[in-house]
Amino acid sequence: MASEGGTESGGMSGYISHHLHHLASKTQDGLFDINVLHLDTVFFSILCGVLFLIPFFFAARRATSGVPGRFQAFVEMLVEFVEEQAKGMVHGNLSYIAPLALTVFVWVAMMNAVDLIPVDLFPWVAHNIFHIDYLRPLPTADINGTFGIAVGVLLLVFYYNFKVKGVGGFLHQWITAPFGNVKLTGNPLTWIAFLVLAVVNIAFTIIEYVGNTFSHGMRLFGNMYAGELIFFLIAGLGGTATAFGIGMHLFTGTVWAIFHILIVLLQAFIFMMLTLVYIGQAHEHH
Repeated sequence: MASEGGTESGGMSGYISHHLHHLASKTQDGLFDINVLHLDTVFFSILCGVLFLIPFFFAARRATSGVPGRFQAFVEMLVEFVEEQAKGMVHGNLSYIAPLALTVFVWVAMMNAVDLIPVDLFPWVAHNIFHIDYLRPLPTADINGTFGIAVGVLLLVFYYNFKVKGVGGFLHQWITAPFGNVKLTGNPLTWIAFLVLAVVNIAFTIIEYVGNTFSHGMRLFGNMYAGELIFFLIAGLGGTATAFGIGMHLFTGTVWAIFHILIVLLQAFIFMMLTLVYIGQAHEHH
């Protein structure tokens, strides 16, 4: 792929720059452009979701009470593992939260695992078969993808806050947490103090939700983006037509791929645990 799209004359920097371009709906104008849609991120995110849902759906349909098969045993172990994590984080009805955590963990892990596929494979297929010049298949290395999931978790947090505490309870939390508030009396000073503390509490609550969502999406994006760049650098070593360059390419690629398996699973686990933490906080009464 380094020789395609005019990247052969750019060397390593041109190769990496080419691979960092997304298949987008239009050219982006400025740092933030809400009209731009990264089609490759959307496609591979949905593809990973489908590849997760279909096997798990059939595993659930074909589950037996006797001696389970290998795949059924694997699914059951995974479900029990996620349920144990959910029980420790969320004190409430887990009938929907545990499956949600399982979905988040497996879906994010599968999206992360796209990074283990040779970096030139999908771009080569896109260029030579579909005549697509740019393709970036790793959804979690796109900040739009990770923040999209993080915002989805934030909406779920709001949903469970309203469900568990009610509208009045949730609004009461906004004006009383984290610093509490004064009891209103006939003294005008208590009203002033109440309003001041309410404004401060609301400001801190907004900062908390924004900070949680930002760190939730940025942590996954930062780790996967860094891992993707390392794979690009290793792939660039293969372009050196010497025994040393090819040997280093194979050795470093193998070592990093093995280590990256841990990163793939660890980042999915952390993302799931943070999801459970935030939803668990929505079940707490202040």
